[in-house]
Amino acid sequence: MTRHYFGTDGIRGVVGQDPITPDFFIRLGFAIGSILVKNNRDEKIKHPSVVIGKDTRVSGYMLESALESGFIAAGVDVYLTGPMPTPAIAYLTKALRSQAGIVISASHNPFPDNGIKIFSEAGEKLPDTFEAEVELALNESIKTVLPHELGKAKRVDDAEGRYVEFCKSTFPEKLNLRGLKILLDCAHGATYHVAPKIFSELGAEVITIGNEPNGFNINLDVGSTHPKTIKEATLKHKADLGIAFDGDGDRVVMIDHLGLIVDGDQLLLVIAKALKAKNQLKGGVVGTLMTNMAIEKAFQDLDVEFIRAHVGDRYVLEALLEKGWSIGGENSGHILTLDQHSTGDAIIASLQVLKSLRLLNQSLHDATKDSPLYPQVLINVETHKKIDLEKNKSIQDAVRSVEEKLNNKGRVLLRPSGTEPKIRVMVEGQDIEEVKSYAKLIAEKVKEAS
Repeated sequence: MTRHYFGTDGIRGVVGQDPITPDFFIRLGFAIGSILVKNNRDEKIKHPSVVIGKDTRVSGYMLESALESGFIAAGVDVYLTGPMPTPAIAYLTKALRSQAGIVISASHNPFPDNGIKIFSEAGEKLPDTFEAEVELALNESIKTVLPHELGKAKRVDDAEGRYVEFCKSTFPEKLNLRGLKILLDCAHGATYHVAPKIFSELGAEVITIGNEPNGFNINLDVGSTHPKTIKEATLKHKADLGIAFDGDGDRVVMIDHLGLIVDGDQLLLVIAKALKAKNQLKGGVVGTLMTNMAIEKAFQDLDVEFIRAHVGDRYVLEALLEKGWSIGGENSGHILTLDQHSTGDAIIASLQVLKSLRLLNQSLHDATKDSPLYPQVLINVETHKKIDLEKNKSIQDAVRSVEEKLNNKGRVLLRPSGTEPKIRVMVEGQDIEEVKSYAKLIAEKVKEAS
């Protein structure tokens, strides 16, 4: 069935505009809650429970209250954590033996947006089939359960401490971060109160920026989507490296001591390289359609099997589970290390990179300098109508022309955004000026079609 609300990563949009409204979120809470009640009847669970967390957007208060009402009306108990990273909710859902976890966040999107992500009781992103079931349930009217069947709400007072200790437990006890000066950028988001503690308690000297959320400044010129800020801070403070998270703490980008950006592709390579050296790599590595060709070649040189999944960490997870492998990720900074956590976690991914650097006895710069990325240009084209990219002759003619000129030394990728009304045009090759001109050419054809 066609999905009206769910994109590649939950539901997302502008606050106050359908569907990011209080009335929709009450319906959404009731719809999800009703499904949980129905699915757990056989387990004889009187009241299924959900964990609800959020990032630092002021709209989170409104949407949290609406979701809470919907769940309670359906007969579901609610655990409230307050602002916590998305992967922390995945962890707490498992720790509290809840039937689902909900994160109110628009991730790396600007402040006016918000949305939700849903985790299963196993702390994993829910499959398309569940989302389809929710969409159907949203068509039903709210029928509040009998008064004695209503759910209850409770605040999880120790959520922060639980998650801090969990993250620290993923870093080997025999290793520490002493002697490292680390610049952290928390994007004025959900990691602001946990990340500095984790890295400093493991021994690093930590300097933190982007850790003063006011409800309105999440991702504003800081975080993984604005690496220029952490680059400047890393160089200014002469740090060994910089680590930038996005607003909800599931993406990470790093900066080496020379100010060079190290993206998710390169971080994945560093982790795989250390695991391979220690004969601890479980199978191969999963990337996405966006993974840089240079990284794919580097995996080949390491004799590490590499496959591409669709864009979106949920599809990376599906491929990892299907293969029985443990690591995968996206160039945007979503990195999954399934030996450590059930979902992508920016803090844990950073710790795995730091562990790898310790084991390789290298700096971040030394570990990545031999695998320079191919120039890659991404243009986001706003669209006003749905475009069938495969059937549009003008667009396909432009793509074929560019692919012929690249001559297997580059590639073209067109895909609709799963969270915004945009078509993403990506061209990759060995010459940056050529890549720019090719990307502009195809983007113009997409604009004409929109």
